[in-house]
Amino acid sequence: MIYPKIPLAQSIIQICLAKGITNVVISPGSRNAPLTIGFANNPEFTCYSIADERCAAFFGMGLAQQLKKPVAVVCTSGSALLNYYPAVAEAFYSQIPLIVISADRPHDKIDIGDGQTIRQENVYANHILFSANLNEEASEENDALINEAIAVAKFKNGPVHINAPFEEPLYETVEELSVNVQVHYVPQEERKFDNYLEYYLDKWNSAAKKLVLVGVNEPGSIDEAIISQLAADPSVVVMTETTSNLHHPTFLNSIDTIITPFTAEDFEAWKPDVLLTFGGMVVSKRVKAWLRKYKPADHWHVDCLRAYDTFGALTRHFEAEPNEFLTAFLPQTKAVESNYNRMAQDMKEFRKVKHDEYLGKIPFSDLKVFERILPALPHGSQVQISNSSAIRYAQLFDIKPGVEVFCNRGTSGIDGSTSTAIGAAVGSGKPNVVITGDVSFLYDSNALWNSYIPKDFKIILINNAGGGIFRILPGHKETPVFNTYFETTHNLTAEHLSKMYGFNYTTAHNEDDLLVSLPAFFADDNQPQLLEVFTPMLENDKVLLQYFKELV
Repeated sequence: MIYPKIPLAQSIIQICLAKGITNVVISPGSRNAPLTIGFANNPEFTCYSIADERCAAFFGMGLAQQLKKPVAVVCTSGSALLNYYPAVAEAFYSQIPLIVISADRPHDKIDIGDGQTIRQENVYANHILFSANLNEEASEENDALINEAIAVAKFKNGPVHINAPFEEPLYETVEELSVNVQVHYVPQEERKFDNYLEYYLDKWNSAAKKLVLVGVNEPGSIDEAIISQLAADPSVVVMTETTSNLHHPTFLNSIDTIITPFTAEDFEAWKPDVLLTFGGMVVSKRVKAWLRKYKPADHWHVDCLRAYDTFGALTRHFEAEPNEFLTAFLPQTKAVESNYNRMAQDMKEFRKVKHDEYLGKIPFSDLKVFERILPALPHGSQVQISNSSAIRYAQLFDIKPGVEVFCNRGTSGIDGSTSTAIGAAVGSGKPNVVITGDVSFLYDSNALWNSYIPKDFKIILINNAGGGIFRILPGHKETPVFNTYFETTHNLTAEHLSKMYGFNYTTAHNEDDLLVSLPAFFADDNQPQLLEVFTPMLENDKVLLQYFKELV
């Protein structure tokens, strides 16, 4: 076995191995050579080489998202680790365990004008769960910090940072370890959300209007028995986001379709007595605006780690996994006579009729594209949806059970969606489809500079020649300033990128093209596929804004 000669590098690698951190994404560099040598020469580790650090970190995050265990990302010194920051922030808010290991210059080389040297210690301070600033020599103190960093990433589901200073020479190797590391096994704390639930049961059982709102949620994490019990209570309405991965015929899956046309009287009538939330960030701005203005008397959030007061009404944080809490709580509740759910079902049926009528008469547009592609997604596949317009369009449609949905909603950024999806595809082994807008795709185009893209990986790129979402937002005016600095109008395509990176490239310019292209696109698993769908920039916003007007 070949080991790096530097003892500190040996310590990091051996503790990672002992604690089961065996997936490592490495960005080439020199200062991190001792780590690269140690990880890449040990068959116990699965290593990935991705040159662009921003893409590498999002790839690692997608890998961790699917493996449900920490993944290490390793980079050289200087600005390299700053390029990890977008993924670090996303992992922080999405609660994904990412271990950043950055090589650094020795402490006496900082701020003296040495090349590729910045102040690396605590650089992620605002978006990190733990920072391990190591000394240059292997020591019990360093071992303790490395152990603690890994334990925090595992048990608190988030990013941690291990910063390791290395002095030259960096490439020397040995055949025997010179360290005897201290490995600490920290037992996971038992979570006790509350064994004394009578007070909350009384509130629940006396409330005639209970709203359950589910944000980003792991597929298969909620038992069918719980789903059925929630659906059977006439006093309960369940609103699910596309990213909730929860399905039941009575659930309201297209929140914006339901509530956007509401009057003040409607909002008041729908205001819940109790709001129960679980899952991650909520996409719908409209549901947030509604519940902030028409606040529930009680808002309970269920999450084993944290609770955001999203609506300014939080009264209780139950520190538990949602399935664990609901399994304990719901059997002690009773169904309450109420017209709350009936009212919701009537509205759902009414909106569905209006939805279908409108879609039947609209021209080819972004909205029409989503109507066609979402039902075509193969059963058993995963879909990663980029942020901005793409996820908002997807929210207007039901996605069939059997398709798992993911989106980087922690920070809601357009950066890294494709890189995350590739990491997720590698981690899950399932067919993956990316649905993305043109700006998000182009922004993360280095994601395709990746040797690990599965042959069945697919990208649906909806190209409306710019940031179409800005046409929907207040303040849109057809001016050179708007087109240049907000919408970023362009005439770029993915054709040459597809050829360069070995994707089979097809296009659709109208609905017939799209319907003809989709079957072959999904059927061909012998080569990564990219389907670029061109939609009319000047029509998309009009079609969407009219959609909400015609729902009443």
